[in-house]
Amino acid sequence: MYEQLSHREKEILKYIVENFIRYAIPVGSREISKKTDLNVSSATIRNVMSDLEDMELLKTPHTSAGRIPTDKGLRIYVDNLMGKKKLNSNEIEFIKNQFEDIKFSKPEEEDLYKETSKILGKISKQLSIVTQPFLDSGIFERMEMIQISSIRILVVINIKAGFVRTILMEIDSEISRNKIEKITGVLNEKLSGLSLKEIRDTFAERIGGLRNDEPELYQIFINSIDKMFSDEEKGDNIYIAGTGEVLSQPEFDDPKNLKSIIELAENKNLVIHIFQNIHPFEGEVNIKIGNENEDKKLKDYSIICTTYNIGDIKGNLGIIGPRRINYSKMVSLLEYTSKLFSEIYK
Repeated sequence: MYEQLSHREKEILKYIVENFIRYAIPVGSREISKKTDLNVSSATIRNVMSDLEDMELLKTPHTSAGRIPTDKGLRIYVDNLMGKKKLNSNEIEFIKNQFEDIKFSKPEEEDLYKETSKILGKISKQLSIVTQPFLDSGIFERMEMIQISSIRILVVINIKAGFVRTILMEIDSEISRNKIEKITGVLNEKLSGLSLKEIRDTFAERIGGLRNDEPELYQIFINSIDKMFSDEEKGDNIYIAGTGEVLSQPEFDDPKNLKSIIELAENKNLVIHIFQNIHPFEGEVNIKIGNENEDKKLKDYSIICTTYNIGDIKGNLGIIGPRRINYSKMVSLLEYTSKLFSEIYK
C-alpha cells in the first residue's frame, strides 16, 4: 500500500503520526496547513485525510474532527516513513555509566537482568522487560550425576556459554556408583554437541538402550525430560520494570487504562509467554502494533523487542507501551542496550 500513496499523502500521514506520538491528541487540517511546507489549503488537506481514512490508515475519534493513526497507519509509518532518532548524549552517558557500574560490581546474574530492566524503564518511560536467556538453543557440553544418598542423585547439566542446570532425581532403589558413572559416560557421548531442544525432542530414541538395561532409571529420565532440557515457562525468568514511569503517559489518566497496564505489569506469566513467542532475527528489532498482537489484552499496546547474545544463547530485551509509543527512539534504545548487555559476557 505504501507504494500507492502520493508524496502528499505520505507527508500528511507522517505528520499526523509524529504529532500523535508527541502530544497524544488528534491532528486537524488547519494545523497541518500552517505547520508544514505542503503549501496547500486546509480543504485540500481535509480531502487527503479523508482519503487516508478510506484506506484505513487514519481514523476520527468521536470527540474530535482531527485524525489519529490506525494500527495500519502506524505500521506504514514504522516500516517506511520513520527516521532513526538517536539517543541524546545524556541518555547515552547514563546507560554507559550504569553498565560500567554493573560490570565493576560483578553482580549475581539475577541482578544484571533486574538492573538492565530498570535502565530501560528509566529511559523509555514504558514497561521494560528483560528475559533470562532461553536455553533451548544452548549447546549441551556434559552431564554429571552426583550420588547424594542411596536413592537421590543430583544431575548437573553444563551448557556452553557457562550456564548450569541442576535437577535432583529420586529413585526407588539403590544404584551403584559404577553404574552411575557408566550411564553418565553413555549420556555424554550421545548428547554432547546437541542443543537442548534437539535433546528434548529426540531424548527417548537416543537413550533407548537404557530401556532394557536400566528400566527404572530410563523411566525417571523420561519423566524428568522437561525439567532437564526445557525452559521453564514461569515468571521467575523475566524482569519487568518501568511501571511507575509508564503511568505518567496520558493514556493512563483513564482509570480503565490504568487498571489494564497495572494488570499487565503484574502478569509475568503472560509477559514471558509473549516474549518467548517473539523471535527477532539477530541484530533486528521486532515491532508489533496493537491488533497485530495475538493476545486481545494487548490490542491497545505496542511491543518492541530485540535480542541479546551470550555465546550461542539468546535472551530478549523489550518494551511495552501505548500504541503512541516513540518507535524511533525505542528502536535506538534497544539496539544500544542490547549491544552493551552482550558485551558484559565477552
